[in-house]
Amino acid sequence: MTRFNPSLATTVACLLTACGGTHETVPPTLACAELNTANLQLAGVKVASAVAVAASGTLPAHCQLNGTIAERTGIDGKPYAIGFELRAPTAWNGKFFFQGGGGTNGVVVPATGNLLNAPSGTALERGYAVASTDGGHATGVSDTSFGIDPQARYDYGYNAVGQTTVVAKQILRAHYGRDAAHSYIVGCSNGGRDAMVAAARFADQFDGFVAANPGFNLPKAGLAEQWDTQQFMSAATPGQLPKDAFPPAVMALVANRILARCDALDGAVDGLVNDRAACQATFDLEADVPTCSGTPDGSCLTAAQKSALARVFGGPRNAAGQQLYATWPWDPGIAGAGWRFWKLDAGFAPLPFNTLIGAGAMGYVFTTPPDAPSLADGGLGYQLGFSMDTDAPKIFATNATYTQSAMAFMTPPNPAALSTLMARGGKLIVVHGTADPVFSADDSIAWYEAFKAANTTAAHHARLFLVPGMNHCAGGPTTDRFDLLTVLENWVEKGTAPDVVTAGVNPADPDVVAAGWPASRTRPLCAYPQVARLKPGATNLEDAASFQCQ
Repeated sequence: MTRFNPSLATTVACLLTACGGTHETVPPTLACAELNTANLQLAGVKVASAVAVAASGTLPAHCQLNGTIAERTGIDGKPYAIGFELRAPTAWNGKFFFQGGGGTNGVVVPATGNLLNAPSGTALERGYAVASTDGGHATGVSDTSFGIDPQARYDYGYNAVGQTTVVAKQILRAHYGRDAAHSYIVGCSNGGRDAMVAAARFADQFDGFVAANPGFNLPKAGLAEQWDTQQFMSAATPGQLPKDAFPPAVMALVANRILARCDALDGAVDGLVNDRAACQATFDLEADVPTCSGTPDGSCLTAAQKSALARVFGGPRNAAGQQLYATWPWDPGIAGAGWRFWKLDAGFAPLPFNTLIGAGAMGYVFTTPPDAPSLADGGLGYQLGFSMDTDAPKIFATNATYTQSAMAFMTPPNPAALSTLMARGGKLIVVHGTADPVFSADDSIAWYEAFKAANTTAAHHARLFLVPGMNHCAGGPTTDRFDLLTVLENWVEKGTAPDVVTAGVNPADPDVVAAGWPASRTRPLCAYPQVARLKPGATNLEDAASFQCQ
């Protein structure tokens, strides 16, 4: 429980009500400069700074507090703590916003309240108090060696979110003298995983959750990262890397063939495949994409390229044929810049980003005991040597030192149940791009189908929205501009369940520019399993009003 220093706190007691004669005690509050370790007296919490920040640009005046929770020394001899930042606006709307992390975390990002795909603004600008965390390790965004320490693993997986949330709320009560009326957690990628994990582990702390492109089965998705590199390299000639074996022209050819077979399935030839399920049943890589009979010239794929792509989209398997992660949907967004960045060519380095980040995460964080691989070659050698038979099972392994497997500390426990969330009336919105190159939309679909099968009232508590063409969190030939915080607020606070979300394009996105779409294009994102179809007689393909969810 939070304790306050009476010598510094301002006590306002005995407020007369309008009825006269009765009294109400208002808790003491601490000014921003008074939010220090001694005054807060929160066990294990150290405040490094608390500074009043004047309004600047679009950000309002607020108190910015930085601190740590549970400082300690790991088994690797390195210092660890859960680093966090809390920003409390002077004009508070009475609500709390937890900002999900990204990648392997490692830094405390500014707690301004990233609204993901919203066209502009932050949660702080909307009056929210916002918290963020480094995930329990201050090793930077690219150093995964924290995985040698067991507690650092667990902090990254779930504990940093849980601890930071509780501490942030205690500090807010000390500052404002009241609790937040509503609490939300919003994130994409690993931040989307944060939201999914919170929905299962910390549903008592939040009223609403936005999980965008969530890596909620991240260790299994990590297997796919190793698998993909192996398959792409199987089509490479000596001296080639994945980016060379699958140049942009090859992926553009496949994307165009997908469009040729699937674009009209929703009634509109508009560069978007809304009917994902019908497309998967219709498109056939072997039959619909020409096979080269001579030297590849961009108009065909070699047999090796086809075989590799088929295995990538089929998902990783072991020698017994057991599926180790989800399949991936065929979508024209696979020619997008974001898809290429993650799967084939990071640009700033000659390897896919799924190699640069995926090898270290798998070797240090998701494998028990940790492999601690050499990453001198960017992780390529580790990925090529990774065995789906002997190495993949280690994501489920434990021992005396690492008592929780990666699948235990990284994933939401029993995500098809969410019993606490449902009992409290919580609301969860999951949104996923169908051309996500990191976490498969098919995995989110499988989760939602399992949730619906286990709960007859599933749609009262969770909705899934698929975004055709969208790569990881944003980007691609897609309509990826939408405001899910407002949608969530309306569901939680007004009882308005979202059946459709209107989305626009990012006119600056290179894939949108290349497609020649106008900046005014909008589309309805339909609550799964419905898809957007062109209304009978409609002719304006740039207006969401021309489409209906069916």
